[in-house]
Amino acid sequence: MLQVIVGHSNDPDSRIAIDDVLEQCSAQLTDTVPQAAILLAAMDFDHGMILERINQTFPGIQLIGGTTDGEMSSVLQFQQDSLVLFLLASDVVEFTAAVGRNISRDPMAIAAATARAAKASAGIPAKLCLTIPESLTTSGVEILAGLKTGLGSDVAIVGGSAGDQWSFRQTYQFFNTEVLSDAVPILLLCGQILFGVGLDSGWTLVGRKGIVTKAVGNKVYTVDDQPIINFYEDYLGTNVGGLTYRLAVFEPGKESWYMRSSNGIPEDGAISFFADVPEQAQVQVVQADRNSIVSAARSSICNALANYPARQPEAAVFFSCAGRRQVLGTRTKVESEAAQIIFGNGVPFCGFYTYGEIAPLQNGSEAQFHNETFVTLLLGTK
Repeated sequence: MLQVIVGHSNDPDSRIAIDDVLEQCSAQLTDTVPQAAILLAAMDFDHGMILERINQTFPGIQLIGGTTDGEMSSVLQFQQDSLVLFLLASDVVEFTAAVGRNISRDPMAIAAATARAAKASAGIPAKLCLTIPESLTTSGVEILAGLKTGLGSDVAIVGGSAGDQWSFRQTYQFFNTEVLSDAVPILLLCGQILFGVGLDSGWTLVGRKGIVTKAVGNKVYTVDDQPIINFYEDYLGTNVGGLTYRLAVFEPGKESWYMRSSNGIPEDGAISFFADVPEQAQVQVVQADRNSIVSAARSSICNALANYPARQPEAAVFFSCAGRRQVLGTRTKVESEAAQIIFGNGVPFCGFYTYGEIAPLQNGSEAQFHNETFVTLLLGTK
């Protein structure tokens, strides 16, 4: 079986918060010793002290995590400036954590080497990789490409990029007792793990498709050889603000698509997105309202349940885009409330607001890097 314990505190004092979280977890664990952990934390905590306290309580635990743009759990629902600890224990699942440092030096090569090393050190074949990588120093698309190369097609990859509460200055990643930046921590789940993935954005397609004819990394200059701003104005008019610059990017030869979201006002004729947009990709303008974005969280959870290969999951992890939180504002709590309504008290969950989500578009397909998306990961055992 898989036993999952969640502790969540919104106390602003680091020592009080981690003591509260560990007390909650210890009360639920009884004699169980957790083997792995995910730590989600707001920026202002003393992360080093918190990691040391976790390791003192659970020596040698395999831990990954990162800073966020907001946290959620089955304990306190949606919170900002809080601390979440997600503990995992199983007699049929093995956990292996690894980290790639200084990822911006060569994101694809370092991510691939990290994945290969973790896979090689695992005692049994890996089925699932969880990751909370750097988001600001390098390309999340290139990190994901490296992980896919290192893990191979038989390992699913799900996760979300670390955040820093919408300041876009520096994020932190956690690995065992280390606080890092410019890193990619991963946690492999091996053995009799069951999982189901679902996602939805709530955004709908507008107008015709175009071809990206000039792009450099995450900057798109032209679509159909015309300035990209013209592509938006054709469908949204001339009054388009920075938050409305979003694109659907279509997979080659398919009708499935993933989102790219803008991170600012156009400069030098280009629009910068939160992740790379390849040249010659087919793109289409998207738009949404708050109601459809809220509905997407419920749809994501229901999709994951439909894809889960057993009757009842034993835990859930959510990765929701920080851009969704910006749009939803005071309604952000509805996303975690949807999970509570669907699961009741029977499924512990945690999650956070990310700077980019990682998940396959469909079960069995390779992972993609998303923006503006709500990703659901359900976990259990055979």
